[in-house]
Amino acid sequence: MFTTDDVKKIAKLSRLHITEEETEQYRVKLGSILEYVNQLQEVDTTNVPELQHAVMVENVFRADEPSIDLDERARAMEMFSARKGDLLEVQAVFSKDE
Repeated sequence: MFTTDDVKKIAKLSRLHITEEETEQYRVKLGSILEYVNQLQEVDTTNVPELQHAVMVENVFRADEPSIDLDERARAMEMFSARKGDLLEVQAVFSKDE
């Protein structure tokens, strides 16, 4: 199963600082998880149909249809403090150095 060195390596990769006592606790817990996964791999699934998702849910979103609400656009333009003509001006996201 897992050695204490394995657990320390996983902790280091995860940037976790764990004590020697926690190392032993996690070694046992990870071992039992791996043992459970090994049991699951032995389950016969030959007659089980493959699924893309565990729950059969269909997309219930409406179609994305572009529309222009001139009143809403005008209200947004009025509320925005920095404008250049018909455009809204915002602070730069990227610098020229990037």
